Amino acid sequence: MAADGDDGRPAARDDGRTGDRTTTGRQPRLGSRVLLTWLELTVVGITGGLLGATVGGPPGFVVYLMTTLLSVGIVFHNVNELIKGWLRATRVDRLPETTE
Repeated sequence: MAADGDDGRPAARDDGRTGDRTTTGRQPRLGSRVLLTWLELTVVGITGGLLGATVGGPPGFVVYLMTTLLSVGIVFHNVNELIKGWLRATRVDRLPETTE
């Protein structure tokens, strides 16, 4: 494995690969992220629905709201991970800025 660079990321080797599993130019896996999101939303939705129906009344409504909030958080998290993957895949090393 390559040694870490000054910025904490694995240092690039001569062949362009880094010391970790993700390499520059490799596209993120959209299908697996979609499947993971679907599974997470299914688990949260079923659990929240069962718990909300069991509790009932105003506490059940609070459980419903929490389930909705958690579902939105899951979607935001997974979209964020996809964006980070695309940024890593299309990362271009910045040229040093010149001062005049």
